[in-house]
Amino acid sequence: MSDWPALIKRTTLIVRDMAASRRWYEQVLGMQVWMDTEFVLSGEGLAAGAEGDRTHLVIMRGEHDRIGMIGLLQWLDPPWPAPPVPTEVAYGAPVFVVECDDAERVAARAAALGSRVHCPPRIWSTRGARGELRHFVGTSVFDPDGHFYECNQVTAIDEPEDAP
Repeated sequence: MSDWPALIKRTTLIVRDMAASRRWYEQVLGMQVWMDTEFVLSGEGLAAGAEGDRTHLVIMRGEHDRIGMIGLLQWLDPPWPAPPVPTEVAYGAPVFVVECDDAERVAARAAALGSRVHCPPRIWSTRGARGELRHFVGTSVFDPDGHFYECNQVTAIDEPEDAP
């Protein structure tokens, strides 16, 4: 067993409409399709669905092909009934934090696709782990299935005065 912590490669999200979700991740976050496949569930590994369910999995990649990927999983047969799309973050729901090049463009593209923009682009700052002051333009948006994304564009980093 390794002394290193686990490496989180991907988060897989259940989606209602693969085409709409794929378009959102491509156009809003600039991700690309890394894998696109249909498969039948064994009924053992995934704590959802049942043996024999037919699903469609698309894995979207950002800058890296080993970490930070998003899987989009849709039930094809039988289709899963979907609950209402969330409009706020609740227990059990992830908050995705994304570094982006243009927060204003992210918000505009999300809005153009009909997504809920929770927070329009705004300027804000916070202290980093080493004491540096990090400045951002940030926006918060929901994807088509109600997954919440905080998207931040780094505009400047002020190193702490006591930095070597």
